[in-house]
Amino acid sequence: MTKINPFRIDIPQADLDDLRDRLARTRWPDELPGTGWSYGVPSAYARQLADYWRTEYDWRAQEAALNRYPQFTTGIDGQNIHFLHVRSPEPDALPLIITHGWPGSVAEFTKILGPLTDPRAHGGDPADAFHVVAPSLPGFGFSGPTRETGWSPRRAAHAWAELMRRLGYDRYGAHGGDTGSVISPELGRLAPGNVIGVHVNGALGFPTFQPGELDGLTEAEQARLAQYSDHDRAAYAMVQSTRPQTVAFGLHDSPAGQLAWIVEKFKEWTDPAHALPEEAVDRDQLLTDVTIYWLTGTAASSARLYKEGAADWGRPVEKSDVPTGVAVFPGDAGVRRIAEREHNVIHWSEFDRGGHFAAMEAPDLLITDIRTFFRLVR
Repeated sequence: MTKINPFRIDIPQADLDDLRDRLARTRWPDELPGTGWSYGVPSAYARQLADYWRTEYDWRAQEAALNRYPQFTTGIDGQNIHFLHVRSPEPDALPLIITHGWPGSVAEFTKILGPLTDPRAHGGDPADAFHVVAPSLPGFGFSGPTRETGWSPRRAAHAWAELMRRLGYDRYGAHGGDTGSVISPELGRLAPGNVIGVHVNGALGFPTFQPGELDGLTEAEQARLAQYSDHDRAAYAMVQSTRPQTVAFGLHDSPAGQLAWIVEKFKEWTDPAHALPEEAVDRDQLLTDVTIYWLTGTAASSARLYKEGAADWGRPVEKSDVPTGVAVFPGDAGVRRIAEREHNVIHWSEFDRGGHFAAMEAPDLLITDIRTFFRLVR
């Protein structure tokens, strides 16, 4: 089925009432005094954030804001795919497909969509304009749960190639962060005749830790690579890549559980200069991201992405010839030498503010870097 259908978010009020009721009846866990975040999300912090979510956060306002962007669904490879398709007013705009990761959603892109699609209206050069396609990953958000095994990042890249073909785009760029930084380069490998350039923020490529690999690296680069052996940072991935169904019972049934599971990643991965997640990202935007997971019931299927993709972690691949740009923000694990083994890196930037959720934390820096890179390949 190749039909593209208009889509509008319209959550039943009963679902919002149920969310608030469940939050009000949360059975909160105890915690050890004086441990801060070292054991995970502190109960006192989670209670405060959950109370704001229940009593002050306005989903309807966020829903209306998302609905200002044209949205669609289509079936690809047996899976429903939801996507934003925001066309630029500039006739010569370059099509660009942008991909989120976990625990992200299309809501993380709301601060960059306007400047990317209509730079003239945001003080930029109209020659930098993009037609932006922003899909929800299979199993995430309004794409809904996956219904079969096998939806790895590589399969998602195949779906993106079909989506862009279906939209009539035969020459386009790709950008992504987190899992999107895996899918976007894979899309370039699958469709090198269509993808003119790939831009990512974050890590690109896995170290092998073979003798000599770290020789000559700067202290900063060695610190970035050390994250790969940081068990605290990787614990969530080990759970989701081995037992996603087990953890999903708590996440799917408890909004407080879903909140804590996601907010811990915002604490861990946002700019380390900030003590709390809401100091690095807008609190309502963070909660919109969490709320999308809850309302769409995609805790289990989004976690399955790790299980499906684990076999490819660290798998050597043939070097891509597609021009590639990388933006490294504080806390990211990107090292150019590692990236260049498998990618044609022609642009590399390192920033001293922002973090893993760059589109939310430092949208100005990310927008500028995307524009700068694609000027090289348009």
